[in-house]
Amino acid sequence: MKAVEIRELTSKELEEKLEVEYDNIQTLKLNHATSPLDNPNTIKQTRQLIARIHTILKEREKNN
Repeated sequence: MKAVEIRELTSKELEEKLEVEYDNIQTLKLNHATSPLDNPNTIKQTRQLIARIHTILKEREKNN
């Protein structure tokens, strides 16, 4: 998901997406620890998405 797509979401939707992504990254890390993932870059991509969401939420908080 790109930053432009994330900015189109409301703050409430972003908070919900953030919770989902936290659950997703925990699952990915657990699965990777037990057996290697087909694409371990998904962990990195999920971390980056979480960071993007945090950044946009902080920008909105600062502007309000």
